[in-house]
Amino acid sequence: MWTIFFLIVVSLVLGIAAWLFFIWTVKSGQYDDIEGAKYRMLDDDEDGPEGGPKS
Repeated sequence: MWTIFFLIVVSLVLGIAAWLFFIWTVKSGQYDDIEGAKYRMLDDDEDGPEGGPKS
């Protein structure tokens, strides 16, 4: 019987930890610009891959 209570407590702790991690990611701005990354990779850079001029 104690194993069921242990598993309930463990699942609640993991659920609360996941919820707190999600809240932290939202507050740190992880989901602000979801569409931007796929358009940013299509933009032409003025510099080459190492920051120098293109050859």
